[in-house]
Amino acid sequence: MHDEFLCHVTAYGACGGQRIGVPLGTYRAPTLALALWWLRDRATWIAERLDPQPGGELYPPNALIPVGESVTDVPAVLRSWCADADRQELMADELAAGRLVRIAVQDDTTEYELLAESVDALRMQRTIPALVMPVA
Repeated sequence: MHDEFLCHVTAYGACGGQRIGVPLGTYRAPTLALALWWLRDRATWIAERLDPQPGGELYPPNALIPVGESVTDVPAVLRSWCADADRQELMADELAAGRLVRIAVQDDTTEYELLAESVDALRMQRTIPALVMPVA
């Protein structure tokens, strides 16, 4: 079982013809449960900012409009991922096995990426090349 997990959330877009990434948060989770909680919290945070409640007090009537049919509904995808217990369990299994997990969803301008990986697995990857180097 891996004990610590490094989690990142990044938004990628184009600026001046180049792809750039904007970090939206990083968290070093001391447990698997906290890593999963943090990723769900960040996914919800992104969804709420992209798709606030249209009937809310902060917005006048008709201030918000739905995106076009051809555009991925990023907030809906993120909310669906957060609510899917089977996908959460699969992600937990992958992380517990030491594998990197990535959730990425993209609309017409931005890609949102959530990553998590075991700190122990990262440490082991760094030592493997040193173990297999030939000694002359």
